[in-house]
Amino acid sequence: MNIAIGQHQKRIRRRTRILVFALAVWGAAIAGRLFQLQILSHARLQADVVAQNRRQRTIVPERGTITDRHGLILAQNVPAESVFYNPVLDETLERKMRPVLAVKDILRLTDAELERIAKQLREGDHFIYLRRKVDLETWEKVKALGLGGISNEPETRRFYPHGRLAAQVIGAVGIDGNGLSGIEAKYDAVLRGASGLRIVQVDSLKRSYHFDTIREPVAGRDVELTLDATIQYIAESALGKAMAEQQAVWGTAIVSVPSTGEILAMASSPDYDPNAFSSAAPEATINRAIRHLYEPGSTFKIVTDSAALENRRVSLTQTFDCRKGSIDTPGGLIRDHKPFGILTFPEVLIGSSNVGTVMVGRQVGAGLLYQTARSFGFGEKTGIELPAEAAGVLRPPTEWSRRSLDSISIGYEVSATALQVLAAANIIANKGNVVPPHIIKSVDGVPEKRPGRGTDQARVLSEQAALALAAILERVVLEGTGKEAAAAGYAIAGKTGTTQIYDAALRSYQSSRHIASFVGFAPVERPALSIIVVLSEPKKDIYYGGLVAAPVFREIAVRALRAKGIFPRPDAGRSVFAARTAKGERP
Repeated sequence: MNIAIGQHQKRIRRRTRILVFALAVWGAAIAGRLFQLQILSHARLQADVVAQNRRQRTIVPERGTITDRHGLILAQNVPAESVFYNPVLDETLERKMRPVLAVKDILRLTDAELERIAKQLREGDHFIYLRRKVDLETWEKVKALGLGGISNEPETRRFYPHGRLAAQVIGAVGIDGNGLSGIEAKYDAVLRGASGLRIVQVDSLKRSYHFDTIREPVAGRDVELTLDATIQYIAESALGKAMAEQQAVWGTAIVSVPSTGEILAMASSPDYDPNAFSSAAPEATINRAIRHLYEPGSTFKIVTDSAALENRRVSLTQTFDCRKGSIDTPGGLIRDHKPFGILTFPEVLIGSSNVGTVMVGRQVGAGLLYQTARSFGFGEKTGIELPAEAAGVLRPPTEWSRRSLDSISIGYEVSATALQVLAAANIIANKGNVVPPHIIKSVDGVPEKRPGRGTDQARVLSEQAALALAAILERVVLEGTGKEAAAAGYAIAGKTGTTQIYDAALRSYQSSRHIASFVGFAPVERPALSIIVVLSEPKKDIYYGGLVAAPVFREIAVRALRAKGIFPRPDAGRSVFAARTAKGERP
């Protein structure tokens, strides 16, 4: 009996020792784990906890406004609300999607957007934008549903109060406030300002409950354009009406102040509403005035004639035999648009004779013609403060073919933007001086330094030659191909242009496709405005620049001059310069 009791006690003591040992090991393990968590890994775990409960959010700064020269706001910020969703992470996808589906119609969520949200939920995202920058009324409708997990974040959105007005010039911004085109892109760094930083505290369900701003945003600066909204509207309405009447493919019109280079209007058609930039047709967002290259045709003859007069290769009384109506060139015949007789040098330009101009160009020669064209700005950007300006094409004489001199003399084999052609005409209006075009007037009230090539007021043509050409260009309007640009009470000078379009695929010019243009300035004695109008592929039978573009020029000129307080004079007409030219005086 005693033996049995003794054995039992031994078993109990053995089991007790095992239990004590196990408890000691377990306790040591707990102590070790606590030591690891509280001592060795404390800093890392603390950082993890903070990271799980804090989110960094960028604060987008207030973007600067864009105004016209009179302070009219063209682009500004308006209050908006971004709607976001903090889902409960341990719920099923079906339950997580219920609040999203409840606001689907209010926020106009597409099937693609719903799929994007569902994907984010499956991946465990805890902060999901449902719709960025909605108006306040839309947010109030969402808020009224009282859905858990759906909240708002105050923001601003870009708003263009005048819609399509100067859309290609002003440009647009993306959903994150970055400039995408136009001034919005070119001056993005100025307009955008500097971002701030905010810390967002979230609870165990990953829902925001507190915000701390650790870096305040810096608002962007305001940009004032040289544009005049009234004249911009005049140019756009006249261009739009002509586009509709002529069923043209594209068109552009620019209005500038020759003496300062300020752009008062820059219209392109087709156009778009920058408030709906994402849905705009790509071709409508193009600023045709500075990006679309075309062969200027007869408007380029002012360059050829400038080279001839400046270098005394012709005189104002010199005559040219244009009776044949065509002239042989290495590439074939170049023809006139109608029969002419014996023409004086001014009459060659007044009637826009291709035959006579080819003869003038041959007397000028390749070297001088090229140098004059370069000095007039062809083949290089004007430097205007807009993105994606095209430089045009003007090849050096070493790359010319046997026909190039004849072709370039009449505005073929050279490509330019409408702004380059207008800048060239401004040299005549400015009595031979170059004044680069510009469209930025000031930034935060501080006048901007003018961009452009060379030095302001750089002379490239003598005053005598420029005055003589201005007089001839006035006669173009009074007597020649530009009669449709004439306006009672205003002395207007200008030049027509009609160009066949070259089809690169067919490697030939198309007799059924044309570009019609007119460039000029007024009043001739002291030009206050210069204007160019270009219409591509007018579909009607009448496609000449003098009949298609000149009337648009006249409408813009008359209305814009009146807007500037320059009214018609009963005695206005042929200027003293034109009278002198008619008498055959030398420049």
